Amino acid sequence: MDFGYNGVDHVTATTLKAANISMDMLPSLSKDDLRDLFPGPEHFFRRKTIWRLNHNDNEGHESEQSRPGVSSESVALPRPPPSPIPLLSSSPFSSPVSIPPESPTPQHVMQLVSPKYAVYSDTELEQARTTFLDKLKAGEGGDYTLSKDLRCRLIRNTVTSMITIRRAAGDGFRYPCSREITMMAKCLVEYYPMLEDRSGTGAVWEIVKKQLLKRLQNVTTPKKKQGPTPSRKRRRSLNFHHSQETAMGETAMGETNETPCPDLNVEELPPSTPEVEKLTDSTESQQLMARHYRTLQEMYKAKGKPNGNDVYQILNLEFPARRAFIVQVVREQDRAAKVIEAYPCFREVDHLMDELCRILGNGNTVANLKNQWGTFCEKAQYYGVFKKAMKPSLNKVKQGVAFIKALPSMFPSPVPPPKKLHNASEAVLHVLESGDPNMYLQKRPITSPVCIIVNNTCILAVGPTPLLTFPIEDINNCVLYIMACYYTFHLTYPKCIATLLSVLQTEVLKDKIHEQDLTPSYKKAMLEFSSFIAD
Repeated sequence: MDFGYNGVDHVTATTLKAANISMDMLPSLSKDDLRDLFPGPEHFFRRKTIWRLNHNDNEGHESEQSRPGVSSESVALPRPPPSPIPLLSSSPFSSPVSIPPESPTPQHVMQLVSPKYAVYSDTELEQARTTFLDKLKAGEGGDYTLSKDLRCRLIRNTVTSMITIRRAAGDGFRYPCSREITMMAKCLVEYYPMLEDRSGTGAVWEIVKKQLLKRLQNVTTPKKKQGPTPSRKRRRSLNFHHSQETAMGETAMGETNETPCPDLNVEELPPSTPEVEKLTDSTESQQLMARHYRTLQEMYKAKGKPNGNDVYQILNLEFPARRAFIVQVVREQDRAAKVIEAYPCFREVDHLMDELCRILGNGNTVANLKNQWGTFCEKAQYYGVFKKAMKPSLNKVKQGVAFIKALPSMFPSPVPPPKKLHNASEAVLHVLESGDPNMYLQKRPITSPVCIIVNNTCILAVGPTPLLTFPIEDINNCVLYIMACYYTFHLTYPKCIATLLSVLQTEVLKDKIHEQDLTPSYKKAMLEFSSFIAD
């Protein structure tokens, strides 16, 4: 094969020859292929030379990029980084570079007199754009729209990027003007054509411009008018640092002042906590969390039961601050009571299970967890009968109660329960024949979550605090509710049932345990259970 390497150095020719790539094959190589052939920053200009030899028409405007000190991110790249770095420029206004028909990718940089604004992009947005272009080529792009989550993310991060670039300019900060917003809207619609307004009532970028302006208005800090007599009352303050900007989401409402949010001292929390890392990203996000919490409190102070969907949405938005607050409550015995006082919504089983799904992440839903629990029950019931820990019953309620009571003996822990508890199953389920449930909870030797059956009614309690009630027909899901309490209130597993709860964590919730935390009793229980299922 005649490779004919002309115009390249010896290292490039040797590498291409070793990969059996001839000069005729170079135009078919993408930039990712060149990075694979010549990895590392030391081969940057070598990759650029090969690319220019075969793409002179598309890269003619990049000649100034070869000079040291000029960033390579200021040109139109097919795949920009997730968080583009803004570039400042004092050059006169320049119109967008014409794109050849065979390379329809628009520019990522909108160049004005000063500064340059970069079009935001990330992996999911790029994937959505690629999907739309593929559907468009196949004649099916008419019905494709960008999801609400991705659209909000694009609008929010675009405005944040423009404000950041303005601040970095250093020539007297001001927010982006209407002309800049209009040009950015045009660039976004040009790069993400699925954002076009197809109603035909105005310009295709008009809706994007309105969304950008609305977001910009929300970010601008409002100035409250001073009344004739200033209030001398010391208001309850949050341990948040104030900032000039308030990153307000489209669903956020109200002001940040006088917000009865739980006191958070972020600096005292462990730096490895994911919730704290999210919360400490910016002061604006902290103030936003406080606003969401006040909205949630007002919903429960109003007459009548709040709308479940509204509460679910606010809990999603306020999740990072809530997790940081729960971790901060030092005494585990008081944690459930304080969390319930701050978040009365967790007295409802739906919101309790939704919180478990938020903590688990990975797209978990309540329906998925119940399906996984049902699959585990089918296998574990046979295992319990095999180990003579339970007897089968035709009554579903009695079968459920017997199965839950047998779980601790099916997956035993080496530590015995407290003497007053008598049996390890009492740490999970207790049938109260007579007496007051509150008195039983007060005398209970441990404070772990427990389900109490009283007169065909189930009471879910954490420590001495009754949390919620549910019908006895739902007793099969009792274990899921107990696991939701452990996750929601950040509780430690009791030693007498630690093996059982670890099995439920990995087999039902699909939440992995670190290798160093795997106990010998857990390994032995899982080995016996897996062997029985395999047989």
